Amino acid sequence: MNMRPDPTFHASPKLAMEAPPEDFAYTLLLSPDFSKPDALAVIDVRPGSRTYSQIVHTVTMPHKGDEFHHFGWNACSSALSPLTGHAFLERRYLIIPGIRSSRIYIVDTKPDPTKAKIHKIIEPEEVFKKTGYSRPHTVHCGPEGIYVSTLGGGGKDGTDGPPGVFIMDCETFDILGRWEIDRGPQKLHYDFWWNLPRDYMVTSEWALPPQFENGIVPEDLLSNKLATGSISGIFGPGAMSKRSILGPTTRWRWRCDLRTIRFASTGSWASWSIPRTSKARSGRGGAKAASFRSRRRRRSRPSRRQRISCRPCCRGLAQCRRW
Repeated sequence: MNMRPDPTFHASPKLAMEAPPEDFAYTLLLSPDFSKPDALAVIDVRPGSRTYSQIVHTVTMPHKGDEFHHFGWNACSSALSPLTGHAFLERRYLIIPGIRSSRIYIVDTKPDPTKAKIHKIIEPEEVFKKTGYSRPHTVHCGPEGIYVSTLGGGGKDGTDGPPGVFIMDCETFDILGRWEIDRGPQKLHYDFWWNLPRDYMVTSEWALPPQFENGIVPEDLLSNKLATGSISGIFGPGAMSKRSILGPTTRWRWRCDLRTIRFASTGSWASWSIPRTSKARSGRGGAKAASFRSRRRRRSRPSRRQRISCRPCCRGLAQCRRW
């Protein structure tokens, strides 16, 4: 662990744009017929280098049939949260999940990217046992550790229970378990991203493994069994913003302390403003947010039910539904 934050952690997008460019890039090499193991390629991206734009190192995995897809770092700028103890980690390890095998590889890129090597392998049995999920899909480093979304639940075909998100320790790479407090009605899963300063995460749904692993099943696609475009939002305390959501079964959840309040809609396009409490409304961004709500009301002329201003813990929150 470093005594100071990793210099590649940036507190803002502007600072990241002003930082020196990367010297090496990482990409995945796939075996489409599973005849060979997948691999990680290290590419020299230093202009003027003798090996510029060439693969300078390859990490070949020991197993076949992993089917690599997305991968990510053990730590990044998202670890700078002042409420956690992970701000002094080093961006060093790549977390590479196999979307078909459910196996996860930890690759060490230090001290020299051209000598990167496998640091640890997490077998699928450990993923199943500690999370009940399978088919890890997306990896993001965050303030609490490493967040991994999944496409499958338990069982051999990934249909025994719904998929979701689990967390890994960003130092030991132990699987800590499921991340969700209350998953609500969400039955499928896909990708996710967040806005940490505003304390919310947006997740999406797609399909279960039997519907895509051997090619999209046309019958399920035509019968609307694949949740193409469905999105869920998970809000933290004080989040206030207008969101436009695309999807046939959109679901939003506002997570406030240990209580979870759910919004549900079935429209194709939906947009709304979530008001802050009176205390938060007078703080940062309050006047701008109130002005936005006022303009929106004059323009769209919502009904009385739509104008109800709910607090996060209001028991009558269901009356705020705009559909």
